[in-house]
Amino acid sequence: MLPPLREVVARHGIAARKRLGQNFLFDLNLTRRIARSGGLLAGGTTIEIGPGPGGLTRALLAEGAGRVVAIERDPRCLAPLAELAAHYPARLEIIEGDALRLDPAALTDSPRRIVANLPYNIATALLLKWLDRIGDYESLTLMFQREVAERLVAAPRSAAYGRLSVLVQWLCETSILFDIPPRAFTPPPKVTSSVVRLVPRAMPLAAADKARLERVTAAAFGQRRKMLRSSLKPLGLPVEILLAAAGVAGTARAEELSVAEFCALARATEKSAPTGDIAVR
Repeated sequence: MLPPLREVVARHGIAARKRLGQNFLFDLNLTRRIARSGGLLAGGTTIEIGPGPGGLTRALLAEGAGRVVAIERDPRCLAPLAELAAHYPARLEIIEGDALRLDPAALTDSPRRIVANLPYNIATALLLKWLDRIGDYESLTLMFQREVAERLVAAPRSAAYGRLSVLVQWLCETSILFDIPPRAFTPPPKVTSSVVRLVPRAMPLAAADKARLERVTAAAFGQRRKMLRSSLKPLGLPVEILLAAAGVAGTARAEELSVAEFCALARATEKSAPTGDIAVR
């Protein structure tokens, strides 16, 4: 039988480090609820990012995950994770490394899913990186700050709707499953957390080149209070022609456009720009 996680953490002298975005979750009821939210875990590979001392890892294995690949950059946490791997022979693989520099899809077999309590300080950067190969995953069940979670699911004309909303919803079906209060963590963060489930779409919501969509949304939301005929000028294209080609009013503001309309703008840049002019920068 495994010893309580608090006991393991104390024995190894592991204190959560703010610079690593660490907040440990010891409540087994909560970690098992997160694990169950990941769907059927027995087949394929379950990828966990930033397992720390292994709270969610324990839950994933207890809920029947056939193979878990845990990516952890904090060397202090490798020993308790190794103890967990010994308790579940051949079911847990530990990779020491920075998740921002690694490609989980390249390190694992399909079908694969990610289930993780992401470090707050790199959560959005990780998600944007995974979008490049989102079709390699059957699902992502991730914990974010509530504010970020709301941006992921936000609808047009809402305060939370922005560039992240467009890019994620273009490629995924998104939903907030449940919240976790600050008091559940050690140390408690200053914000509420939310568990979000993302399921990649079989096809993007509308046709668009990702690099062009990124540039269009960056320009539009970079000056979100301005009308599009002004906010899109940094693209260096004839804005009125661009808007007309996309069927979008120049008096509209970024928060008013649907994901499909942003995709139409991205497609219109292909016709309005010289070859290579909209390269990612």
